[in-house]
Amino acid sequence: MSSIQIILVVIVAFLAGMEGILDEFQFHQPLVACTLVGLVTGHLTEGIILGGSLQMIALGWANVGAAVAPDAALASVASAIIMVLGLGNAANTTTVISTAIAVAIPLSVAGLFLTMLCRTIAVPMVHFMDSAAEAGNFKAVSGWHIAAICMQGARIAIPAAALCVIPPEAVTTALGMMPAWLSDGMSIGGGMVAAVGYAMVINMMATKEVWPFFALGFCLAAIGQLTLISLGVIGVALALIYLGLKDMIKNNSGGPSSSSGDPLGDILNDY
Repeated sequence: MSSIQIILVVIVAFLAGMEGILDEFQFHQPLVACTLVGLVTGHLTEGIILGGSLQMIALGWANVGAAVAPDAALASVASAIIMVLGLGNAANTTTVISTAIAVAIPLSVAGLFLTMLCRTIAVPMVHFMDSAAEAGNFKAVSGWHIAAICMQGARIAIPAAALCVIPPEAVTTALGMMPAWLSDGMSIGGGMVAAVGYAMVINMMATKEVWPFFALGFCLAAIGQLTLISLGVIGVALALIYLGLKDMIKNNSGGPSSSSGDPLGDILNDY
């Protein structure tokens, strides 16, 4: 990578680290982070493919109570950098992307250690902020807040900078030394993990109100090549949505007199 590319990658990594806490502009999401890394390094297509694959895995990652999800930011940025370095002299692009997908899983788990370290350091920062608030020093409160967020950005930016200085030949050689059974196994494992992540999302959204939209999404994704079967699925999904709206209005209206029996018409009349 050139110096400008390394600087841009570090900036993307810094933003991804901050967004892992802020969760506002979604820079930490694999699809965004990998795409940006691919864009600044000249491998946009590969970055989108990697980001889309990792996003399927990370769909089911969520912080629930004290259980912290794997670090999607570090996994996305680090695997994207490894992919870019591996694409330097590699002939098989698919193998490099598959390997990067498989490497992302242990990287996401390793990122939990950095997250724990940063959150431990953030504890005394909170006490400093409390002391500043008691003294009425709101400028210090804002300063400590910014410092804590920047620490989260450095959590990803520093490993990203370290990976960027690795010679591409070293990554390519390491990938080339992998036996076929290992590379094929990592590719299969990466695909299975993506399926597990997607299954977790389906399990969370498995309600009768959401299933019609789930089917519609698959049909509309191939809207340029719709078949009679797809049109039939769309029709059934729309009918289920209509019946769901009708039942919802009937249950919430308190009686049949307040509804015309046409839920879509009632909604349009409200406008």
